Amino acid sequence: MTSSIMPGLVTFKTIVPNEGLQAALARSRSDVIHEISASKLKGRGGAGFPTGVKWNLAAAACGEPKYIVCNADEGEPGTFKDRVILSEIADIVFEGMTIAAYAIGATKGILYLRGEYTYLRASLEDVLRKRREANLLGDKILGSDLSFDIDIHMGAGAYVCGEETALIESLEGHRGEPRNRPPFPVDTGFQGKPTVVNNVETFVCAAAILGKGAAWFSAIGTEKSSGPKLFSVSGDCDRPGVYEFPLGVTIEQLLDVVGGNNAKAVQVGGASGQCIPAGQFDRAICFEDVSTGGSVIVFGPQRDMLHIAKNFMEFFVEESCGQCTPCREGNAKLLEGIERLEKGQCSMAYLNELCRLGEVMQLSSKCGLGQSSPNAFLSIVKHFREELMGRPHPATR
Repeated sequence: MTSSIMPGLVTFKTIVPNEGLQAALARSRSDVIHEISASKLKGRGGAGFPTGVKWNLAAAACGEPKYIVCNADEGEPGTFKDRVILSEIADIVFEGMTIAAYAIGATKGILYLRGEYTYLRASLEDVLRKRREANLLGDKILGSDLSFDIDIHMGAGAYVCGEETALIESLEGHRGEPRNRPPFPVDTGFQGKPTVVNNVETFVCAAAILGKGAAWFSAIGTEKSSGPKLFSVSGDCDRPGVYEFPLGVTIEQLLDVVGGNNAKAVQVGGASGQCIPAGQFDRAICFEDVSTGGSVIVFGPQRDMLHIAKNFMEFFVEESCGQCTPCREGNAKLLEGIERLEKGQCSMAYLNELCRLGEVMQLSSKCGLGQSSPNAFLSIVKHFREELMGRPHPATR
């Protein structure tokens, strides 16, 4: 990657359309999965699960038909890179889904599109129509034995449906609530059949890997976090937008490019991520250090960190599906504690109890929403405790 720190889809726009698909169809299914595994690609939605492992499990699973689902329910606050991908290179997304279908033996694909992205649907349907006309979708794709097609399913704006099993529940017409795991979607997914669910950016990476090779992809980034990564940068910076960096870029390097050098803190990973203070801007954004699905929110020196924590907790109280007690009750209790902090009525002992509650939520919540919802609060308390406790008691005002 010759120009790895730039705004936009730098590397992805160098992909030759359908080069990866043609290369995949010329190889065995197991060879395709091996190439993805050799690239060390990890899911770009934030969880970071090895893509090759997921595809291999689905390929080995018993049950027909098999499904490929693209998670385009981009609901994490501060994240908008998937929207840009779908606007500018949707063709590559569908190519990646088709490669995955060939690898695991799937015949049906579904793009689960965020409800707020309804305006993109017409253009995406047009891309699908053109792919069918070019025999890149449908029966016997490019003369091979692969028959595969893709439909678009609209979400309804529920944050929890970004979690893959809640997404599948929504696809089946049910309320979007996470399932108990195991079984996992690769064995028992959509309609009880083996299903691969990957992020929009992950499918683009897969197409690039088959076209350019695993060695090219794994040479970018770090030993444990390979490839380029798209970041949605917003907040108190001079040049917000979508940027491409190699994984392993430091927060300081990112801020230099986007014009956020005077930042007080940076929220990496959206509302469910970590709040990193200025003293730790030398940390790397990668799976082995500060992990993210792509959201980077910059907070300038004027920002009130308690207000930021409250904003995040109000979001999670609203978005919790209410299915499990740790998430349903825990988020409300954390918000209650923040409101007490605002009034100067929260003791240090009570704040410590709230932190212990957050840690219990991380361990005992049913899905990723409840497990990650305390993250911002806990990291803000850890790094900005004096600021949070500095509110005057009402009697002293």
